Amino acid sequence: MPFAKLTDNLSVAPQLRLDDLEQAAAAGFRSIINNRPDGEASDQPSSETLAAAAQRLGLAYRHIPVVPGQLSPEQVAAFKEALTAAAGPTLAFCRTGTRSTSLWALASAPHLSPDEILRIAAAAGYNLEALRPQIEAAARNRSADAG
Repeated sequence: MPFAKLTDNLSVAPQLRLDDLEQAAAAGFRSIINNRPDGEASDQPSSETLAAAAQRLGLAYRHIPVVPGQLSPEQVAAFKEALTAAAGPTLAFCRTGTRSTSLWALASAPHLSPDEILRIAAAAGYNLEALRPQIEAAARNRSADAG
């Protein structure tokens, strides 16, 4: 099961299978966030199946489905809340890990600079440069809220 560490409490991965959940638990993850809508691919386990397996393994599980290219502020807020509430470390996944990384990037804009966010994502293997305008806008909103 390949995964990339973004922070001490969050790693991202491509699609998880049932046996990957066992590996995640063995690797010390305590929470799983599924960012993939059900039915994107015929060989993808359903969220319900993954949730039941996670529960059997003692893993917390959240499903915050994101259609590619359609990140909403509500999904970013739900992801941020899930990370805040999660017993870490957390493993978030989608088809490739990009949607999960993008959610983290936008949720992190209040705390990290856009350059730092993009550097961390790139170091994990995710080029989010196309998301820079949205990350910068989220950072500006943070500044406006603080002032």
